[in-house]
Amino acid sequence: MKPTELLSIIIPFHNEQEVISECQRRISAAVAAIDMQIEILYVNDGSKDDSLDILIALMQQDKRIKIIDLSRNFGKETAMTAGLDVAKGDAVVIIDADLQDPPELITEMVKIWRTGFDVVYAKRTKRKGESLVKKATARLFYKLINKISDHEIPENVGDFRLMSRQAVDALNQVRERKRFMKGLFAWIGFPQTAIEYSRDPRLAGKTNWNYRKLTKFAIEGISSFTQEPLRLATYMGFLTAFGAFALGLFYIIKTLMFGDAIQGFPTLITVILFFSGVQLLSIGILGEYIGHMFIESKQRPLYFIKKTYSAKADD
Repeated sequence: MKPTELLSIIIPFHNEQEVISECQRRISAAVAAIDMQIEILYVNDGSKDDSLDILIALMQQDKRIKIIDLSRNFGKETAMTAGLDVAKGDAVVIIDADLQDPPELITEMVKIWRTGFDVVYAKRTKRKGESLVKKATARLFYKLINKISDHEIPENVGDFRLMSRQAVDALNQVRERKRFMKGLFAWIGFPQTAIEYSRDPRLAGKTNWNYRKLTKFAIEGISSFTQEPLRLATYMGFLTAFGAFALGLFYIIKTLMFGDAIQGFPTLITVILFFSGVQLLSIGILGEYIGHMFIESKQRPLYFIKKTYSAKADD
């Protein structure tokens, strides 16, 4: 009897020609024992190498493959969104093409999903192949955002997860342009649980995430999910204004009581630079939020699909 449930597997990729064939092989082997129909959705996020051509050839061998070719590089967060929009599965898995996340965990995720959980996310116990600096900054980021955010984001959890149809439909209703998916996954709620694993280093190729992009991503994540930086700017403004008033009052009293010797030029410069720094920091925080409002106000589509490839006649 043919299974009636459908499992969708979304693989966003950008310039992954070195690993895409092995990725498909391991995913195919991993889902072989799952008693569900399978659709494998590759989302091409503007690759410039031969990744797309390799996948088109693989599609002729595995009819379950479907390729969503975006018109340009929109970024991984948007590529995942495109996959979620297209996925038809009763359960949907998101996994990277670089094989740092083992596809073999999908079987266990499906088992846990069938016990009643809407989201089963993979939590890293070890992060092989990553520098100490990256591990430390990642830990600092999660501690910071969870300290100031109203919604807890699980630490050491990436995008590798399984979601129920209900969770996917809820997430697809969120159409904000500045997308911090790790936060959105947590924000939608629903029963969630973790499955732990040791993350492998990349099989081949180079990561598209450098420290500049990671820093930008972290700032967008914080500004998307909490207003605390704005409150911080308010607190800093209040404290510096209070400090300036107290200091001014001190100098007035000192002058009246002891006279005014012309001194303190270094102190004056230090105070001016300090207040200028606080003002610029506050303006920068405001600018970040205003930038979000500007992007959202334009209401541009999240992405455009250049072409969809499928070996099935009904797609």
